[in-house]
Amino acid sequence: MNDNTQAPLQPGHVILDPMHVVADGYSAELLGNTALYLQDLVLESIDVEHFLDNLARVAAKQLSGPGHEVFCGITLLRPRHAETLASSSRAALELDEIQYAFGDGPCLTAARTQALVHVRDTRTDGRWPEYFAAVTAHGMLSILGIPIPLEGEADCGLNFYSDRTDGFTPDATEAARIFAREASRSLRLAVRIAYLSDKEAHLSAALESRTTIDLAAGIIMGQNMCSQSAAVTILKAAASHRNMKLRDLARELLSTVSDEPPVTHFD
Repeated sequence: MNDNTQAPLQPGHVILDPMHVVADGYSAELLGNTALYLQDLVLESIDVEHFLDNLARVAAKQLSGPGHEVFCGITLLRPRHAETLASSSRAALELDEIQYAFGDGPCLTAARTQALVHVRDTRTDGRWPEYFAAVTAHGMLSILGIPIPLEGEADCGLNFYSDRTDGFTPDATEAARIFAREASRSLRLAVRIAYLSDKEAHLSAALESRTTIDLAAGIIMGQNMCSQSAAVTILKAAASHRNMKLRDLARELLSTVSDEPPVTHFD
């Protein structure tokens, strides 16, 4: 029996496989493998920054080949500000920063317009002559800017650099476009997971602060034979007088009666 199951996409494998090209693009199986791989990348990353670093390195490997190293940076474009979120290497970061210094270029244009920008030869392309002169001096001869669709105010893009003239074939360009589309979904997922994690961390911190304040108020209640509201009033007045945060004063008061930090129980 023939086993037609596709192997999962691995870092370094070229996304484009001629066996999977169909008349109107790429097969559903191929796209599914890319999507699943990037979803796994999200789940295996410790945070969004880690995911982005992995994403940039994987994207660079996908378009690289024997004797042909492609560099990749991920640009986040906000009003009046652009920054590289992650890069496949130090060289990729430096190449992005050259473009930011000029304030315009293929990758920034791709992010702004949400349209692919392909530079086949930086020595003959006349769109950004000063920028191209600078990047050519660093040995880069072709560039590919791929937008990453994101929800919200910020724009994002994948920046690919090659030291070869016409370093991105039509097949590689289409593969990069599909990779960016799937990266968009995974990036939004990573951001949402990070948001929920931050929200949980902030909630836990708030509950722990509440526990510390309540315990400190209990000590004041015992010392002054007063109500909880009166104890909290006393605690707030003391914090204001000493120019301290309420939770810090409460923590200091607790340290006078116990060396163990307060523990908040959530079960």
